[in-house]
Amino acid sequence: MIIPFHVQQMLSRVRGLFQTEQDAARIAPDTSPVSSLRPVRSASPKSLERYWAKLGAGSAAKDALADANSCADPAIYSANIENLIGTVKVPVGVLGPLRINGVNAKGDFNVPLATTEAALVASYARGAYAATKAGGVSTAVLYEGVLRSPAFVFEGLLQAGQFVDWVVNNIDALKAAAEATTRHGKLVSLEPAIDTNIVFLLCRYTTGDAAGQNMVTIATHALCEHAAAQCPIPIRNWYVEGNYSGDKKASSLGTLTGRGRKVSASVVLPKAVVEKALRTSVAEMLDYGRVANLGALLSGQLGAQAHYANGLAALYIATGQDAACVAESAVGFTRMEARGEDLFCSVTMPNILVGTVGGGTGLPSQQAGLSVLGLAGAGNGAALAEVAAALCLCGEISIVAAMAAGHFTDAHASLARHR
Repeated sequence: MIIPFHVQQMLSRVRGLFQTEQDAARIAPDTSPVSSLRPVRSASPKSLERYWAKLGAGSAAKDALADANSCADPAIYSANIENLIGTVKVPVGVLGPLRINGVNAKGDFNVPLATTEAALVASYARGAYAATKAGGVSTAVLYEGVLRSPAFVFEGLLQAGQFVDWVVNNIDALKAAAEATTRHGKLVSLEPAIDTNIVFLLCRYTTGDAAGQNMVTIATHALCEHAAAQCPIPIRNWYVEGNYSGDKKASSLGTLTGRGRKVSASVVLPKAVVEKALRTSVAEMLDYGRVANLGALLSGQLGAQAHYANGLAALYIATGQDAACVAESAVGFTRMEARGEDLFCSVTMPNILVGTVGGGTGLPSQQAGLSVLGLAGAGNGAALAEVAAALCLCGEISIVAAMAAGHFTDAHASLARHR
C-alpha cells in the first residue's frame, strides 16, 4: 500500500504535537465555566455597548464594525439578526448596462455585485458587454414554486398508505389551512412520497415577490397541525421539514423539478462580437465547452456549468437575498452551440430563490442595491430572477472565452495579484 505524501506530512505534524499525556490534554473536554452572551433580538445602542463591553475587543474593531453611519439606528436590523454588534462592509461594484429582453425583465440594467474577489466584476462585465452588443439576453421564468417537505412517521406501511389516501381526499382543507397564514403564498401542489412508514409531503408554493422561505415554513406548519388534528390515522410524529425539499442544498430533486423560480436565458453572439469583444473565436469556445462538459460529467456535477455561484453570491449579497440559497441556486445547465458562423449561448437554472420584498431586501444598503437595478419593492420578484439568470449567462460567456483563449490566468494575475 502506498501512503499519499500529504497523509505522511499530516501524521508527522500530529506526532510532533502529541508526544506526552500533557500534549494530549489539549483536545480533552474543557468544562471550566464560561459567561455566555445573552441573546438579544431587539437591537439598540444600549445592547451594542453591552456586547462590545463583554467582547473586550479593541476600539479599532468596534469602530470598523459599529461605525456611526451603519449603526446610528440599530433597531432597523432587529428583524434580520440577533446579537447585533455591527455591520460588515463588502465592496460593491457595478456592471452594465446589461440589456435584457425578458418576459418580466425588460430594459438596460445596471447590476450591483458585492464581492471581495478581484476580477469577478470585470469578467461578468465583459460578458454583459458582449451580450448587449449582440442585442441583449432573452429571458423567461418557466415556472415557480418554493418547496417545503414535511415528514410524517407512522407505525407501518399500511398506515402510511392510509394517510396518503386521507391527504388526497382532504387537499382543499389542507390548502386552506396553509394559505390562512399568508396574504401572498399559494399552495399549488402537494406530492406525497412514501418510504415504508414515513410519508414526505412535497408542498410547492408560489410566494409573490418574496423569496418566501419563512412564508412557506409557517404555512406548512399550519398544514401539518391541521393534518395532525384531523387525520384519523395515528401519527407517531411529524416534522415541518424532512430534509427532502433541497432547502439550501444542491439536490437531484431541485435539478429536475426546481425550487424557487426556474429561468432560462439565452443570446446569439455574432462571430464579430466573439472575436472583438471576447478576443477568441466561436470554434475555440466550442472546443473548450466540450472539454468542460466532459469534466462536469466525469465529476458527477449536478447540472453542467462553470461558475454560477460567483455571480449569484455577489448579486445576492448586494440585494439582500439569503446568501446561503446560492447552495441550490447555483445549479443548472450551460449550453453553447454553433448557429452558422455565430454562437448560441444559454443557461437554464431551476432553483433561483430571490425576492424584492421581505428578508434583507429592506435594509438600507440592500434596498439601495435593488434601486440601482430599478427593481426595488413589490412587482419585481420575477424580473430579479431573470436578471440573475442573465447575469450568470454573462459570466459563463466570459469565463469560457477566457479559458478558450488562454487569458484566464493572466486576467487574474493582473487584476487580483498585481493591480
